[in-house]
Amino acid sequence: MTTYLDFSATTPVIPEVAELVYTLMVKEFGNAGSRTHEYGVAAKRAVELARSQVANIAEADKNEVIFTSGATESNNIAILGLREFAEQNGKKHIITSKIEHKAVLEPVIHLEEQGFDVTYLDVTSGGQVDISQLKSALRDDTVLVSIMHVNNETGAIQPIADICQILQGHDAYFHVDAAQSFGKYPFDLESPRIDFISASGHKLYAPKGIGALIMRRRGFLKPPLKPIFFGGEQEKGLRPGTHATPLIAGFGLACELASKNKNQWLSHVKEVKHSFIDVITKLGAEINGQNTSPYIVNFSIPGVNSEAAMVKLKGIIAVSNGSACTSNSYKPSHVLTAMGYSSDRISSSIRASFGIQTTELPVLEIQSALKSLI
Repeated sequence: MTTYLDFSATTPVIPEVAELVYTLMVKEFGNAGSRTHEYGVAAKRAVELARSQVANIAEADKNEVIFTSGATESNNIAILGLREFAEQNGKKHIITSKIEHKAVLEPVIHLEEQGFDVTYLDVTSGGQVDISQLKSALRDDTVLVSIMHVNNETGAIQPIADICQILQGHDAYFHVDAAQSFGKYPFDLESPRIDFISASGHKLYAPKGIGALIMRRRGFLKPPLKPIFFGGEQEKGLRPGTHATPLIAGFGLACELASKNKNQWLSHVKEVKHSFIDVITKLGAEINGQNTSPYIVNFSIPGVNSEAAMVKLKGIIAVSNGSACTSNSYKPSHVLTAMGYSSDRISSSIRASFGIQTTELPVLEIQSALKSLI
């Protein structure tokens, strides 16, 4: 049986979470917006419990959480939702990095096409944003800084605490795409200087189709976001539509389990990652990125094309050569390109990512498959 090592693309649902989702789909199926009977009351209670469970990951207030379909939608709301405020206040400058997920880059590019000025920060060869460049890029009219927490291709951990320090005393809103870290590598997300945090359930052993946007208040002031589509007053008027109660509750429970087990989970994936790196480095692999999440490793074996390697590894391990969201694209990785890597190293790159379900690695089979290509 193929060993799944693509947890950065998506994760299996934890059995306890799946059981709760099933119950709320089949037995306790009320609409959280129905206030006239016990089915609706029970659904509303489940949604509000989940709101607290999600908020606890980042030490936020439950009232600062809105539910979305995933981090992509959360990113769009955080970025595009600031447009009216930015235009009214003459603050049309955005700072982001060259290694962001397309779910951040494309909304930013959309605003750029509408007359916004965007600074795209360079990154080091290790994959971290250039802090000195961020300091220089800040302007009086900077409305938003959007930097991911953990890169989805390399696992490179961004210096969120340092960025928070740089932004102290500046009015710019700070958005963090935490799709790859939320609940799994939650360090630094508790900083009150982070205004927006995007998260996805299916990266954290919850179902696909559910996520959240945490929107911290500044004192008593809510962030000046406006909805980007319309049709109801749910989620503070920012995300209209009937609550997906089963998915919301499942995400909440996954967050609670992550909070309880984060140290154990981290210890486990660190051990698995160490074992995997030991296997590939014996084959001459180069690790792409530094200071990376224990859940992700990106590597290149000189002279071995990633497509050929994945064909050889088929039936042994399930890995990828980039983001699942760009798997139909054969363009070189924009992340590794920004890190200054050669085209040969980029074309050889493979991402393996681990989860709490990862147990023994098929070491001999991996070695045999890759050796045949060297």
